Amino acid sequence: MQRAFGQMIFAPKVSAKEAEAQGMIWKAVPDAELMNEAIALAKKLAVMPTKAIALTKEALNRSMINSMDAQLDAENELQTIAGRSHDYSEGVKAFLEKRKPIYTGG
Repeated sequence: MQRAFGQMIFAPKVSAKEAEAQGMIWKAVPDAELMNEAIALAKKLAVMPTKAIALTKEALNRSMINSMDAQLDAENELQTIAGRSHDYSEGVKAFLEKRKPIYTGG
């Protein structure tokens, strides 16, 4: 415990690019490009299946407190919910019809 604390407190600083390369952060961008990157990300998220995103977030949140067995049960439950959702049906239907899906969050 003491060693981990010391490493956190006294570890050398890393640049944003180094943090990105090490997987500590998702993406590093120059300050001048930040708003354009944020807008592009928001546009990408806006057309994604919001139900699946919410369920993925739920699974990640539960993983912080669950045992392995409890997490596997939780993921089974959330996958079942996802598979019964309107967004899932719409995604499959759109794929078969070779068109872009229209997700509603249901």
